[in-house]
Amino acid sequence: MFAPTEQTGFLDGRLLQGCFRESERCEIVGLSLEGLRNALVESFHAHMTALIEEIKTSGCILRDLADKSQVHYQRVPIVMHYLDVVLPCLSKSLRDITEYIDDRTSSKEIRWRKMYNKMTEEGGGIPLPQRFVLYNHYLRLLHQLLTRNPNFDLNTLESLRNRILELREKRGIAHTPHTQSTSGALIRPEMILAPMVPEPNAHWAEQIFSLPLPSRTAFQNPRRSKSFGPHQQAAQVPMPPESKVLFRRKFDNDSLALIAYINSSNQAPYLIMQPYHMGSQWFSIRGVHELCIHRDHCAVNLRRWSRREGAAKLWASLYFITWEEMVLFHCTFASLKARNSLTLEVDSDEYVLKGEKRLFQAQIIDDGFKHSLIVYEDRETKGMRLHAAVWDGELRQCPVWTAFITHQCTSPTWLEKKSRYRIWLKDVQLYVFCQEYRQHKQRRNREGAFELNFINEKACCKFRDLFYPPPSPASNADSDNNAGSS
Repeated sequence: MFAPTEQTGFLDGRLLQGCFRESERCEIVGLSLEGLRNALVESFHAHMTALIEEIKTSGCILRDLADKSQVHYQRVPIVMHYLDVVLPCLSKSLRDITEYIDDRTSSKEIRWRKMYNKMTEEGGGIPLPQRFVLYNHYLRLLHQLLTRNPNFDLNTLESLRNRILELREKRGIAHTPHTQSTSGALIRPEMILAPMVPEPNAHWAEQIFSLPLPSRTAFQNPRRSKSFGPHQQAAQVPMPPESKVLFRRKFDNDSLALIAYINSSNQAPYLIMQPYHMGSQWFSIRGVHELCIHRDHCAVNLRRWSRREGAAKLWASLYFITWEEMVLFHCTFASLKARNSLTLEVDSDEYVLKGEKRLFQAQIIDDGFKHSLIVYEDRETKGMRLHAAVWDGELRQCPVWTAFITHQCTSPTWLEKKSRYRIWLKDVQLYVFCQEYRQHKQRRNREGAFELNFINEKACCKFRDLFYPPPSPASNADSDNNAGSS
């Protein structure tokens, strides 16, 4: 149970529900504008595209604000004051755009011209796309305020707040208690970042999806992802205070989101599935230790145990656009589950991404540890990757890192055999699934190449030959014959 003072941030969810509602409105208006743009000649497209992108960005920031509020709910009352300034103004802008689009008395070109010119005029000369740039700048600052980002600037927030208040006044939007004063900050500066305890080390899972992908191998015809619940309304059960969000993944144009976080009460990883439907956000929470993972073509299925039915049931089916993203999620889940004190057992099948073919396997010494190095090829997409896993012990088969093999492997300089047991790989980006692993220890060379240290000399040669096959005896014989005839 949370103390009464700790509940103040999430009991009044009206404005946060407004974030979800306006986020959905942003998506609908964005789609409507895309339809209008497609009906007009190309000369109109630049301004329309800029507006569409900013509106979609507004929707994403609003939804992310609502998500983050479940972690930082003690600071929600501070942010709510500022949200109350922008949400009515943003909402009216979206509703006005909808009215212009739906005006069947005018041609589509006239609808766009009237919308752009009149809304620019009522905004005091601010072009319509720039109005949403203003909203988004303000919303990003609110995100920083909520999450106690050290880059947050109160002066900038107050300046933008005053500009939005002026816009509200020009458009005849009624004042609320939070908008009566146009001077002075709504919060004291000392409240902004305190308390904030700096973390010496980020969790490894925070980095996985923030790194750029070196390649994107698309799946054919992915279907819609699904969350099977059971679900509750979003404002009912927040994360415990001071929980750490590891990552957030969006599916199906943000109609479904998955959030991974470390529960501060037991330091165990949990997942939240958040389907968004009819202006309301719902969610279902499960500990990673309560779930099992298996691949089904371009989907990853997560199953939970149903005590009532005495059987495993689908909790979520997540369809990924690219093979790389699926690999990263699967490895992340497997490592979080294996390295979890609440996990009773991990089935060996959960370490294997179904549909991949093993081309090579050998033992290496990696950052001082014995690891299994595997080269996988995906049967469906033909994507290839390197995969290092724990060699033995309790965590045997648990992922340590993976690296995607791109077109660069065709370069004669990508792989270099340095000795009987050592190979250097250039331009390899590792995704690490372990807090203790230090990849820089494998890059102690001037080129920054990644070094593989094999236990067995034969395995070292086989790895090289996998990428740089030796000439066949027949081709050598042909070369000798050609040399003799010349």
